[in-house]
Amino acid sequence: MDGLSVRRIGIATFHPEDRPMLFDNVSILSVEREDAPHRITSAWIMEQLAPTTERLGIPPTLLEDLTGIVARKWWDPGVQPSDVATMAANRAIAAAGIERRQLGVLISTSVCRDYIEPSTACLVHGNLELPPDCLNFDVANACLAFINGMDLVGTMIERGDIDYGIVVDGEGSRFAIESTIERLLQPGNTDVDFRDNFATLTLGSGAAAMILCRTDRHPEAHRYLGGVSLAATEHNRLCLGQPDKMVTDTKPLLIEGLKLAGRTWARSMEAMNWGPADLDLVVMHQVSKVHTEQWAALGGLDLGMVHTIFPEYGNIGPAGIPVVLNQAVEQGKVERGGTIALMGIGSGLNSTMAKVIW
Repeated sequence: MDGLSVRRIGIATFHPEDRPMLFDNVSILSVEREDAPHRITSAWIMEQLAPTTERLGIPPTLLEDLTGIVARKWWDPGVQPSDVATMAANRAIAAAGIERRQLGVLISTSVCRDYIEPSTACLVHGNLELPPDCLNFDVANACLAFINGMDLVGTMIERGDIDYGIVVDGEGSRFAIESTIERLLQPGNTDVDFRDNFATLTLGSGAAAMILCRTDRHPEAHRYLGGVSLAATEHNRLCLGQPDKMVTDTKPLLIEGLKLAGRTWARSMEAMNWGPADLDLVVMHQVSKVHTEQWAALGGLDLGMVHTIFPEYGNIGPAGIPVVLNQAVEQGKVERGGTIALMGIGSGLNSTMAKVIW
């Protein structure tokens, strides 16, 4: 062991020899997604970059070959994160079969934002016409934020503060990719510039929403037990994102992210008394083919249990985990009572492994 303490967010601090205090009364009532309408291929992106890639001797198929990302999705121009998060939220509320007045909190976890202020959460709250006593705020933690939002809602439910809460996320990559293409077409760009901006080209768009509830009110819902988290914030400058670009030191980010994920998974197995053989479905935040395959190999996971979306969605940030879960359930990849692992790594670096009994 590395001597680090382990914490279940908002629930308990424990040592490796202890069993974690997981959620007793928290379930997922619904999880829904909203897909962006425009399919943008990696081949098209590389065609736009041809003047630079030809000058630098970069193969025209590099983006797809290196990442396994065939395409990603874009919203119409001008569509805002709050707009698409609202669409997903409406789906989730309808699927849950509850009244809007029953929601006690709305948390937005989007990396993308309409404005610096006000919060995206308050925009979605207003769009949904939620009651004034429904708390609303944003949570930002890169690609881990959706699980963080689930934990916060779960803690409020467990404490008896609320009966229902909703986590939403809306991401869009059109502006970042278009800005990056424009920047990389400027004369004087080098292969270093291309490498530093490469990860931006993997970004996709998507939206998701999840309703969490009290298990004792909805025994038909799907148990969310929580999980464990670890940080390695000495690596907090390996991926630096702005609205128009994301500068990434790709190789160290992959290496250090996988190391942290390996430590988190090992700690999770010890603390929660589970392992690869216990899993029916792995819901993993996905960056690329290499990232997904290496993470599965490191964790001893059967790739057949990992539902992949990166070939057609790219990296959709914190929307990734709920989108994967929704799509896997739609496709019948998990049955009632199946064990699901939610696995995420976020820039910074942070990692979480959490458990769902479907």
